[in-house]
Amino acid sequence: MGTRSQVLGARISRPDLRRKAQDPRPEIQVVEARRRGEVVELKKALQVVWSAGVLMLASISFVLQSGAQETQVIREGGSWAQQVSGSLSAVKNLRVKVDMGSVVVHGGQQQGINYIVHTRFGTSSEQEARRQFEQYKVTAYVKGDTAWIVGDWQGGRHPRHFSGEFSVMVPREMTLVKLETDGGNVDATGLAGHVEAQSGGGSMHLDDIGGGVAAETGGGSIEVGTVAGELGLHTGGGSIEVHHATGKVVAETGGGSIDIQSCGQGAVIETGGSSITVRHCDGKVKASTGGGSIDLSDLGGPAEIETGGGTIRLTSGKGHVHAETGGGGIELYGVPSARAETGAGGITVKLVNTGGERHDSDLETGAGDITVYIASDVAINVRASVDMGNGHRITSDFPDIHVASEGGEWSRTLTAEGKLNGGGPMLKVHTSTGDICLKRASR
Repeated sequence: MGTRSQVLGARISRPDLRRKAQDPRPEIQVVEARRRGEVVELKKALQVVWSAGVLMLASISFVLQSGAQETQVIREGGSWAQQVSGSLSAVKNLRVKVDMGSVVVHGGQQQGINYIVHTRFGTSSEQEARRQFEQYKVTAYVKGDTAWIVGDWQGGRHPRHFSGEFSVMVPREMTLVKLETDGGNVDATGLAGHVEAQSGGGSMHLDDIGGGVAAETGGGSIEVGTVAGELGLHTGGGSIEVHHATGKVVAETGGGSIDIQSCGQGAVIETGGSSITVRHCDGKVKASTGGGSIDLSDLGGPAEIETGGGTIRLTSGKGHVHAETGGGGIELYGVPSARAETGAGGITVKLVNTGGERHDSDLETGAGDITVYIASDVAINVRASVDMGNGHRITSDFPDIHVASEGGEWSRTLTAEGKLNGGGPMLKVHTSTGDICLKRASR
């Protein structure tokens, strides 16, 4: 019986339990709804926590891409030095950004990126040196398709006797290498991609670059070896030297000299006051200096040349030349046409038939002699004049050019006019005081 009553009790209890779960009283239903809502919110919160945990693990995995660093402090003479080394996986781009020290990047055949940071502090105290080293934080990591190497000085003002060098070996086939230092030197070689370099005042050396260069320094010199691409070079006052560039060259310095051995697609060159030299350039050349001399040769296109007071010399140019100086001499050899003007200096021009488009020529000096060599196959109209002819003369190797004189003994004007080979573009030659010589050009 006891067993049967227990079974009956169990059968009776089940509907009681169902009735309890479905209690019709409103206050009970509200409580149950609140409980169900809390359960749902708890599940959502757990999902958020789980997602955050996944993101945290992902970020930890990202940080691990920085790899391990090895650090050692050693004695170097009367100073202490620290060397930090490490490696990163190979990616498309590299960025190096440092507060102090020089940056050296060399491309090669290795698969990954290896770096060595050598810093030095000029003190005999190891404890003081270690304190300084700890304030220069060096981090290296990969973010997306870019490897970063950063030198961050966290000690306020930069110490006086502190130096550093960031040396990085990378795969040659990198797309972009961007280097920044507040004041150190920059050296980049053996890279197939584009290079951007910036320094607060150090010198720069760039060679064997396959994708063009943009380099800027506050005052150091810039030296470029071979670059397959365009060049943009700017320095606050140092010299610029380019050996070979296949693209266009833009070079600017506040006061240093500029020397370009060869460029493939024209050049724009400017210096605040020193000399400019171009040995070979295809395309148009624009060169200006505040007061230095300009020496150009073997130009494949037109040229605009200007100096505040130095001499101008051009040997061989296939396009029209415009040359102007505030007070130096001008020499233009092997050009189809020219406009040359100097405030006080001689002018020598050799006109040849290059087969290209020819323009009118205008040669003028405030005080100086003008000599024009004209090739035998150049068809041209000639008009020459000397304002103050006393003591001066106009001479010509060409019978078709007629020389005349007007005025008295104290005020005489000299003129010459004629056509060569049937005439063509106009050649005007004028000096206020000086001689004019029109000569046949020898081969």
